[in-house]
Amino acid sequence: MTIFFFEGERAGLAKPRAPLAGFRALLVGAVLLTVLTVALRPATDVRDCPNYGGNGNASAFPDESWDLFYPLLLLAWLLTVVVEQLLPVTWNGRGAGLIVARGLLAVTVALTASCCAGLKLLLLCH
Repeated sequence: MTIFFFEGERAGLAKPRAPLAGFRALLVGAVLLTVLTVALRPATDVRDCPNYGGNGNASAFPDESWDLFYPLLLLAWLLTVVVEQLLPVTWNGRGAGLIVARGLLAVTVALTASCCAGLKLLLLCH
């Protein structure tokens, strides 16, 4: 059964369903964050840290301000994925179970990737 939220939506069903609907923010954000991470060239090993062999905290990034900006970008990416899942346009006439499953998959992948990338880079040199 197809659920319509407003009258003009019925005409939109003539278009084929996009298989990536609801995953665009996830994929585009992942690509952009990957490119940014590669461009920033953070330390990936403890021996690459500026404080290796000493005490104290250091940043895995060449510029310490990325210790704040990088987690904020990860959080913004996660929130973008959540907002995309809440938009009726991404549901595109799918059933409730499929909407929930696709939403949970997208949010879980974004949350897992954010935690894995963020924790590794932010705790490496501390």
